[in-house]
Amino acid sequence: MLNPNLEQIQLDRDEYERYSRHLILPEVGLEGQKRLKAASVLCIGTGGLGSPLLLYLAAAGIGRIGIVDFDVVDRSNLHRQIIHGTSWVGKPKIESAKTRILEINPACQVDLYEVRLSSENALDIVAPYDIVVDGTDNFPTRYLVNDACVLLNKPNVYGSIFRFEGQATVFNYEGGPNYRDLYPEPPPPGLVPSCAEGGVLGILCGTIGVIQATETIKIILGQGKTLSGRLLLYNSLDMTFRELKLRPNPVRPVIEKLIDYEEFCGIPQAKAAEAEETAGMSEMSVTELKQLLNSGADDFVLLDVRNPHEYEIAKIPGSVLVPLPEIENGEGVAKVKELLNGHRLIAHCKMGGRSAKALAILKESGIEGTNVSGGITAWSREVDPSVPEY
Repeated sequence: MLNPNLEQIQLDRDEYERYSRHLILPEVGLEGQKRLKAASVLCIGTGGLGSPLLLYLAAAGIGRIGIVDFDVVDRSNLHRQIIHGTSWVGKPKIESAKTRILEINPACQVDLYEVRLSSENALDIVAPYDIVVDGTDNFPTRYLVNDACVLLNKPNVYGSIFRFEGQATVFNYEGGPNYRDLYPEPPPPGLVPSCAEGGVLGILCGTIGVIQATETIKIILGQGKTLSGRLLLYNSLDMTFRELKLRPNPVRPVIEKLIDYEEFCGIPQAKAAEAEETAGMSEMSVTELKQLLNSGADDFVLLDVRNPHEYEIAKIPGSVLVPLPEIENGEGVAKVKELLNGHRLIAHCKMGGRSAKALAILKESGIEGTNVSGGITAWSREVDPSVPEY
C-alpha cells in the first residue's frame, strides 16, 4: 500500500499539532504525513536495532506497526535495547515494546506476533505489511526474511551490528539486490560470533537502527535516494562511513519457496559435529566443582579459557587463564602441559561451549580433561552470586 488512496486518510487536530514540524517540510507536508499514517511496517525483532527504529517509526506517525519477537527482556539487554525498561525484565519484549510505542503515539495500531518466525508462518505474517525491517541477529532468520520479502515483493530494510561496526542497506526494492546478492552462501556456523559472545557498543545499535527507520520513512514518502544498491558500512570507533556498491547477481538461484533455513545455514550439521566431538567428554557441575574446591584437594588445575578482559570481570577462585585462541594456535597447548605437571585438568569458560572446544583440541595432544557444565555463568547463579554475571 505504498500508493494509498490518500483521500480516505484524514488527520485530526491532535495529529496536526503532533506532526507540525513534519507538515512544514515541503518534502513531507500533508500528503507525506497521510502516507505515513496509511503505511504498515513489520519489524522483525525488538532488540538493539528494533528498539530505536520502533520508537522513531511510532513517533513519525506510522499508522500500523507489526512486531515479531518471542523473547523476554533480560537485564543484559538494557544497555542497548532502549525501548525496554528495568520494570520489564523477565517479561515479553513485544508487550514492553507495545506499551512504549503507545506512550509515544496512542493512535498507532500495534500488531504482536509472539512467535519464532519460521518457514511455516513467515509468508502469512509478512503479507499484510508494506515494508519489512530486519532487526534480527542470526543468519537463518535473515535468509528467511529475505526470501519471504522476495516472494511477496516487499522492501526489506536491513541492518546488522557487531562490536563497534554496523551496516545497513535496502533489499528487494525497485529491482535492486536482495540479501543473497550480498551473501550468496551463509558463513560456517560459529565463524561469526554473536553479540553475546563478541559484545557490542550499545550506542551503535541506535545509529544503525535510526538509519533503518530513516530508510523506511523515505520509502513511504517516496523522497530522496535510498540505500538500495548501496551497502553502508559504519565504524563507530573511527567515526567513518563507507559505501560498497551492490548489484543483483544475474545468475543467482531463483527463490521459489521458503526452505529449512537452519539446514541451509548448517546448524544441525554443526550441532551433530559438536556432539560427536564432545561425545564421552567428562563433565562436572558447578556444585561438584565447589565441593572439590572446598575439599582442599590440590591434584587438579582449573583452567579458564575465556578472554583476558572477561577474566578481569569475574573469575572462579584458583583458576588459571589460558585463552582459547592460544590453545587453538598451539601456543596454549604447551602452557597447559606445563601447568598440569601430572595433575588432572578441569576447564571452564562463560557457559561451557568454549571450554568443551578447548578440551577437544587438547585431547588431540593427549591431554584429557573435564568440562564444567554451564561455566562461570552457572557458578554465579548456583554457587556464588557475588561473582558478576555478564
